[in-house]
Amino acid sequence: MSKKIPIGGDHAGFSHKAEIIKHLEASGYEVKDFGTYSEESTDYPDYAHPLASAVEKGEYELGILVCGSGNGVCMSANKHQGVRAALVWNEELAELGRRHNNANVICIPARFVSLELAMKMIDTFLTTEFEGGRHQRRVNKISC
Repeated sequence: MSKKIPIGGDHAGFSHKAEIIKHLEASGYEVKDFGTYSEESTDYPDYAHPLASAVEKGEYELGILVCGSGNGVCMSANKHQGVRAALVWNEELAELGRRHNNANVICIPARFVSLELAMKMIDTFLTTEFEGGRHQRRVNKISC
């Protein structure tokens, strides 16, 4: 697993994102911040699409997106053929997204989960391996 990780999100996810970056760097990750860089109102697709493109191109194995509900960044990221973004609100979903769905982008709803829980979900997501087997057959059917 690569220790390079991209992160991005809108204004509603900015404060969580800033703390997550510190946590990741303290854990030895090289973090690429795709923005936003303040709490000024902005549009989540402007950050989700460049991050998702980088994951789709193979520049990064996994990515992290953060917005208010997590829905906007998740919908945007999932427009990219090589991306399987998972909206996650507990540790079990973070694990299952990786283990069963081979999710490669985690989407965090900053207005609905604490910073502590967000970090636990991200740690779980980054350290869980895809199980393969019968799940690979299902993942193969996701792309059109």
